[in-house]
Amino acid sequence: MFVAYLAVTVLAIAANAFIVVADLARARFVLRNSAAVGVPESWLPGLALLKGAGAVGLLLGLLGVPVIGLLAAAGLVLFYIGAVLTHLRAGDRSASLGFPLAFLLVAAASLTLGLSA
Repeated sequence: MFVAYLAVTVLAIAANAFIVVADLARARFVLRNSAAVGVPESWLPGLALLKGAGAVGLLLGLLGVPVIGLLAAAGLVLFYIGAVLTHLRAGDRSASLGFPLAFLLVAAASLTLGLSA
């Protein structure tokens, strides 16, 4: 079970690190998706900070502070539930909805496996 937790959590860390860089770099796909769901560009640094804190928390969980890892995973689950709801509220049923759903599933898997590890 620990190997699955490790693999999923490393994936969650990498995915969130990637999106933090994309947010801070104001990548075109980030700007396009944000505008489509009504998220102002000025929010991107704050949202990146939250995702980055989640990734760091997951890493701390792997490095021996499991309660921080679990709290970080729970925080990311809540964050991505909000992201999915934001897409749905904006009427987004396109492929871009798959991004927050994928991040949500990875965070939820990390939380679930972390609780059972």
